[in-house]
Amino acid sequence: MKLVTFVKQEEQKLGVKTDRGIMDIEAALEKVPAENVPTSVMEVIQQGESAVAALQQYVSALAETEDTSFILDEETIQWGPAVTQPNKIICVGLNYRKHADETNSPYPEVPILFNKFNNALTAHKSTIAVPRVTEKLDYEVELGVVIGKEAKYVSKGNALDHVFGYCTANDLSARDLQLKTPQWLLGKTCDDFSPVGPYLVTADEVGNPNNLSLKTYVNGEVRQDSNTSDMIFYVDEIVSYISQHMTLTPGDIILTGTPEGVVMGYPKEKQVYLQPGDVVTVEIEKVGSLTNTFVAEE
Repeated sequence: MKLVTFVKQEEQKLGVKTDRGIMDIEAALEKVPAENVPTSVMEVIQQGESAVAALQQYVSALAETEDTSFILDEETIQWGPAVTQPNKIICVGLNYRKHADETNSPYPEVPILFNKFNNALTAHKSTIAVPRVTEKLDYEVELGVVIGKEAKYVSKGNALDHVFGYCTANDLSARDLQLKTPQWLLGKTCDDFSPVGPYLVTADEVGNPNNLSLKTYVNGEVRQDSNTSDMIFYVDEIVSYISQHMTLTPGDIILTGTPEGVVMGYPKEKQVYLQPGDVVTVEIEKVGSLTNTFVAEE
């Protein structure tokens, strides 16, 4: 199932992608009432399998109805972040072999962790201001892992049981700020530096997260083209490792690293960082394509 958050009357609402378009769950319930059907993406994540089953049953029951008043066009909705209120956004650095190679970095022996905050969350098709404090804004396509069950000291073998689903993410990075100090935080969590979406795709629909193609396009030009199989630490290893040190809770997002092809990895004479007017699309097989346009900060 592909879950969607969209904005209606300045409020974030739950949608489900169907063959006919995005089903507005709240609007559908007004026409066809039903019990135990969640109406926000956080409710679905927190309630887990029972909520997904109730939602799936409800959507299927309305599949043949002639009433289309609660079906929305993807091209006209205002998207919200695929996950709206994560308790934590945890990121993994240098987690692709070829990306480590292009930056002349040794392969890490354990996952390198840093964090982002909710101010960095934004959505598909949102405009993102290039902060005036950076001259080196870079893109990073990443597989986002969304936790569905509390996880503490979980084994690698059980780790994927705690994953609700996946989303496409762009770990935007201001390289000049990132490398000012040994801590990467400053260059990683400026406003809107973590677009996620367009969908939150349930784990059963994605299958193996460690064999997905992923790409980045800048103004239509392919910049990154790789596969999650190049990860140094796979999704199950990452979830297990993080859970040894902190409790993961439903809705937490883990960004799992980026492959080769970032601007920072180019020879210096070929480094052209993101500018106002650029359009960046990051896409992951089975998960979706996320597009943002960059503008000058006012």
